Amino acid sequence: MAYPKHIKEVAISMMLPPISKTNNQIHGTTKIPLATLQKWRDELRSNGHAAPSGEPTSEQWNSRDKFLIVTESITMNEAELSEYCRQKGLYPEQVKKWQDVCQQANGGATVNFVEAMHRERELEKELRQVKKELRRKDAALAETAALLVLSKKAEAIWGTHNEDT
Repeated sequence: MAYPKHIKEVAISMMLPPISKTNNQIHGTTKIPLATLQKWRDELRSNGHAAPSGEPTSEQWNSRDKFLIVTESITMNEAELSEYCRQKGLYPEQVKKWQDVCQQANGGATVNFVEAMHRERELEKELRQVKKELRRKDAALAETAALLVLSKKAEAIWGTHNEDT
């Protein structure tokens, strides 16, 4: 069923901060089916809007909604951020904390990546040394085998060499 634009706008405004009602609460007020409300909430999120699922405090919002708030607010100056937070029912300190967390999210991964690259270089160096030693030992083994074969052939041709007789 298609709903008039103003009814959809009212329902969506109830989903967004600072109201942030759950789909069940909106359904109780508007009698719009839960599936339709969930579809509208998913559309909002896919379009980059934070649409919390009705958690009582913003600290209980899921990571996706916090991230969307961060992406919306990252370029704002102090005055714009304060106004934005008033509209969303947030505190600027919360949003700044979320921004810091997002910016540092890959910090540990970078350090781990650098350490892994260093370990990989060390292992490659060790592998080259082991391969070099293996080639040297293979050559020595081949030389020993050749000498053994030659000594057996010489023994077969000239017999055993015994100086006591």
